[in-house]
Amino acid sequence: MAGHEPNPHRSSHDFHTFEDSTKGVRYRPNDRPQAANRRSSMLQQVAEGVLVHQSELLQNNTVVVRGTDGVLLVDPGITGDEMTCLANDLRKHGWPVVAGFATHPDWDHALWHPELGEAPRYGTARCAEFLDDLLSHPDWKTQLAEGLPPEIAKETPLDLFGRITALPASTARLPWDGPDVRIIEHPAHAPGHAALLLEGSGVLIAGDMLSDVLIPMLDDSADPVEDYLVGLRRLDDVADDVEVVVPGHGSVGGAGQVRTRIDQDRAYVHALRAGLTPHDPRLGASTRPGWEWVNDIHEGQTASVARRGGGDGVRG
Repeated sequence: MAGHEPNPHRSSHDFHTFEDSTKGVRYRPNDRPQAANRRSSMLQQVAEGVLVHQSELLQNNTVVVRGTDGVLLVDPGITGDEMTCLANDLRKHGWPVVAGFATHPDWDHALWHPELGEAPRYGTARCAEFLDDLLSHPDWKTQLAEGLPPEIAKETPLDLFGRITALPASTARLPWDGPDVRIIEHPAHAPGHAALLLEGSGVLIAGDMLSDVLIPMLDDSADPVEDYLVGLRRLDDVADDVEVVVPGHGSVGGAGQVRTRIDQDRAYVHALRAGLTPHDPRLGASTRPGWEWVNDIHEGQTASVARRGGGDGVRG
């Protein structure tokens, strides 16, 4: 992503600023987004050998993939208690963590906890580069902490944040002893963002895309609108192979939903570029209770895209 300068504040707030237009926009305590259910079972199976845990706050989805000698852990959670509970559940099953993966460098996707062990934590080369730059700032932890949601700021462990092993550029598959995992890197939303396709089970781990509660969140690249459309095209390319889609936030979807969600995200981005009001169930009166602040994010992105004059690309 030529010309993109890492911003130490970028990873401190998942719903990050786009040309600072959304700075300070955050859910209010009485609008706190909740997961569908509080913890009765930490892990829910979504496909054979694939389990998901959803955080109480922000509905972050952590994915566990069973391998030969242990599990792959993708985007492991956002609070110390959650990650400790997850580690305990894995131990009860006899499933050590043998590999981790961060789909992108936002704070809530690049955390870790000592209870999860010392397995290599992979990410794309661009993701690792971004995080290495952020961690090179002496005050990175202070800056990160200042941007955390206040409800969990004291519960989010930062000591192991961002310690990602960079995969060589253009790596197509995750190096681990388990089901084939195809890496789908793209420029949408964040530097070095990648989805993972579990080819045996047809599970698409989408990172911060294809959510049913969050609108597309643009990066601050040279042409963030076109970058997002590129990302959607890359996910569309594998949609025929998808049986289950797991977004970074929100509900898990079945095979019939992946193209619906791609089309919905594409329609939102096109409307944003054209300066039109999107007809999107994640906005306006149809917004889910607790997620009303997403409307503020949309207003900020609308203003930023308008200042830029829309996007340069014309493809869909």
